[in-house]
Amino acid sequence: MSHPSFPGAGAPPLPSRRLFVQGLAAGGVVAGLAGAALPSRALANAGPRVATAPQVLTGEQFQLSIGESLANFTGRTRPAITVNGSLPAPILRWREGDTVNVRVANTLQGHPTSIHWHGILLPANMDGVPGLSFNGIAPGEAYQYRFTLKQSGTYWYHSHSMFQEQAGLYGALIIDPLQPAPYRYDREHVILLSDWTDMDPGALFRRMKKLAEHDNYYKRTLPDFLRDVRRDGWSAATADRGMWGRMRMTPTDISDINAHTYTYLLNGTTPAGNWTGLFRSGEKVLLRFINGGSMTYFDVRIPGLKMTVVAADGQYIHPVSIDEFRIAPAETFDVIVEPTGQDAFTLFCQDMGRTGYAAGTLAVRHGLQAPIPARDPRPLLTMSDMGHDMGHDMKGMEGGCGANMGHAGHGSAQGSSKAPRHAPSENGNPLVDMQSMATEPKLDDPGIGLRDNGRQVLTYGAMRSLFEDPDGREPSREVELHLTGHMEKFSWSFDGIPFASAEPLRLNYGERMRIVLVNDTMMQHPIHLHGVWSDLENAAGEFHLRKHTIDMPPGTRRSYRVRADALGRWAYHCHLLYHMEAGMMREVRIEE
Repeated sequence: MSHPSFPGAGAPPLPSRRLFVQGLAAGGVVAGLAGAALPSRALANAGPRVATAPQVLTGEQFQLSIGESLANFTGRTRPAITVNGSLPAPILRWREGDTVNVRVANTLQGHPTSIHWHGILLPANMDGVPGLSFNGIAPGEAYQYRFTLKQSGTYWYHSHSMFQEQAGLYGALIIDPLQPAPYRYDREHVILLSDWTDMDPGALFRRMKKLAEHDNYYKRTLPDFLRDVRRDGWSAATADRGMWGRMRMTPTDISDINAHTYTYLLNGTTPAGNWTGLFRSGEKVLLRFINGGSMTYFDVRIPGLKMTVVAADGQYIHPVSIDEFRIAPAETFDVIVEPTGQDAFTLFCQDMGRTGYAAGTLAVRHGLQAPIPARDPRPLLTMSDMGHDMGHDMKGMEGGCGANMGHAGHGSAQGSSKAPRHAPSENGNPLVDMQSMATEPKLDDPGIGLRDNGRQVLTYGAMRSLFEDPDGREPSREVELHLTGHMEKFSWSFDGIPFASAEPLRLNYGERMRIVLVNDTMMQHPIHLHGVWSDLENAAGEFHLRKHTIDMPPGTRRSYRVRADALGRWAYHCHLLYHMEAGMMREVRIEE
């Protein structure tokens, strides 16, 4: 989508890097827009506003208005897309069993819009994906969403139109249960994490297509190589550099877009704004974490406090005590903390590449702040992270960036049970720059940058649903899909086939099936199937954890069960917004 024109020569100077990471103390929405065109002086002169908590809307009848506003998080005033004038959008508080009616009006000038209720079970025409289940909401028109709530827990909602989610159209969604939760707490806070860019989101996408490595400042240098020689020896260090060089990739490429472009927000507030949630000493406080970021993985901890994870993606799990967790875009985790012994604790949420952070405070009163810890060292990808073995035959590497690393029969020739079966559409494909040779579930792996850091880190393996498999049947068939891409071209797909060229994945209504995902890329991808639950299996193929978004680190092979009990056309995609737009999406049809 296009935004009102950005300011020209009269714009304030670019903020310093330090300010950009910290943001403005009073950053946020500053004004609503009445029309699409806005003079530069209005953009330049709009000042910051004092940060306020998003409004909480309750009941069964809701009126939401999507429009354009001005926002200033960094010292530069920019257009944003807001709901009822708010960024993030209002917190919606629903109740399990109720039928909700949500009228969504589009006041944007010249742009259709939509709202997708992420992780909510509902009829296909209420799911909010333009082009699949409805036509979108045209400018000046409204759409009536109406559905009955079959679940409870922590969820969120966001636009599924172009890049509107990146521009601010996202909000928290809490569904209170009919039956009491299996844990006790005294108060709660919603913690909604997100990433903000001063760039037009469409221009940011075009920049990724032209120069995907724009934000990767940390390429390895000669001193790094000499250090590796001292540590690993000359032959190992040169072999490692040679392998990365032939791939034309770099082990520092942890995330496509980071704090060199983004300012990270917690409940719509910059770190300098110090969002504060109150507590009384000794209380049990429920924190509902939601990652509404478009492209950012956050690693979350509260120095001085243990966290007990009690729900994942809105579904109860057996409680797990941890110090830290990684949350992928679109995931939600509910944790309980018992703050005591000090008046303030820092919510520290660093990005996976360690370039910046979102932060807030738990405190006994407003105005307090605990120390913000130093960011962890920047992690480096290894070949084993990507499903490759440094000792493996190097012939699969020949041919540079376009070469397939480990062809379909390459790993199986070694008799490895973990050698993936690559689709013919991957081989010789100019949109596929690598393939995994050996993959595994890695459910007990904390992930890159979190291993052996001295803290207890959450893993998928440590979480287990509080209930048995709700379906009970063994899957009657299996579909394997590979997550594929080309880093330099910023092209992303399933099986090397981008969305525009892909046939729908067809499911038979009522069947229980298994989907196997294999990540052939060096990037991490959170995969979301609309309309139905994704029941993650353990390494033995048994029901383990019910989720709506399955995270796929590099070199992983993960399987989950799906009950095809929702007729219609559904989206199936990577929840990194720019990966979805670049082709990592499929249509799923559940038919009689």
